[in-house]
Amino acid sequence: MWYTYLLQSDKDKKWYTGCSDDLRKRFSEHNNGMVASTRGRGPFTLLYYEVCLTKGDAFAREKYLKTGMGKRYLKNRLKRFLSLTG
Repeated sequence: MWYTYLLQSDKDKKWYTGCSDDLRKRFSEHNNGMVASTRGRGPFTLLYYEVCLTKGDAFAREKYLKTGMGKRYLKNRLKRFLSLTG
């Protein structure tokens, strides 16, 4: 199984979209400053994830979620949650 996930930095509230075959391990790496692209922005909250059967599907989904339409999809999908925390 592969995971496409969305994190939110507790520090700057910005989102990070990524992909991994071990979500728990990768989330821990983000929070412990072991990922160059998110170093110094932690701790993080896991806002959303999807499960894919193949690596190719997961990376394609990650690429889509980083587009304007993908971000719109995530905002719509998380609308209730974001209104509670915002």
